[in-house]
Amino acid sequence: MKTIKLFLATMVICMFTTTSFSQTETKLGALLAYGTEIENIGVGANAEFPIIEKLTISPSFIYYLPKDESGIKINWFEVNANANYYFLDEENIDVYGIGGLNYTNVKVKYDGDSIFGDDLSVSDGRIGLNLGGGTNFNIGSNITPFAELKYVIIDGGQLVIAAGVKFNL
Repeated sequence: MKTIKLFLATMVICMFTTTSFSQTETKLGALLAYGTEIENIGVGANAEFPIIEKLTISPSFIYYLPKDESGIKINWFEVNANANYYFLDEENIDVYGIGGLNYTNVKVKYDGDSIFGDDLSVSDGRIGLNLGGGTNFNIGSNITPFAELKYVIIDGGQLVIAAGVKFNL
């Protein structure tokens, strides 16, 4: 718990120091994702806050569309706190590595008769690590299309493929 509090405090400090160190623009975005463990599409939002040249802090949130399989409903979301390091910064393309923390929450609900009663609901949250990479496609406007591929190191693991757009602020 102390580690989480320390990490969140560091994130807040980094956000406030962004303006004094940044050499790129802050970006907000929207994305579509596919998770291999849940085997479903998700919608999400992300942001990029420049810290120093070639390094950004990139929080994101992905909510996977609910699944209903034989009366069992599955709700799944993830919150990410990543650092993106830009290896390649060309005129039309930027390539970056992703590393960070992941919090995944899964809720499973059974509607119907069971040995425990009419309805049964269980939820669980786990903390894991993100490793991956991404690409920004610079099209010469305030809108930047992007694609990312990351692996979440957590119980069972999950590969997440995402694409979307970021808007320069």
